[in-house]
Amino acid sequence: MPVRKGHGEWQGDLLKGKGTLGTETGTLKGVPYSFSSRFESGKGTNPEELLAAAHAACYSMALSAGLSGKGYKVNSIRTEDSVHIDKQGDGFAITTIEVSTEASVDGIDDATFQKFAEETKVGCPVSKALAGARFELKARLKK
Repeated sequence: MPVRKGHGEWQGDLLKGKGTLGTETGTLKGVPYSFSSRFESGKGTNPEELLAAAHAACYSMALSAGLSGKGYKVNSIRTEDSVHIDKQGDGFAITTIEVSTEASVDGIDDATFQKFAEETKVGCPVSKALAGARFELKARLKK
């Protein structure tokens, strides 16, 4: 299996400094981030937003794999994560990740869908990597 790489660079102090980040594929290249984009509403991205996107993408794929692997026809799955960073002591911690997913799947009832959604919450590779944070899942099956 491949090893994926990303990079981040920071210049200056925490409050006035600035940074850029990128991925080995070049999909993200020189993307700016700062104290303001992370802890306020400034322009640029932040690690929590990237974690949210990474987990949402992984979760959607893993849920599709689980459902289709059991013979269900998956039309679409859209997942949105909300990553909470909170002050703890002298630092910060990611404390909660709210996962909201909505799927269109043929031939499945809600109870069965909820079972798959919960299994995926703990089973997708990014969920496993982020297991220290509390995950809160809201799963909705579209009719």
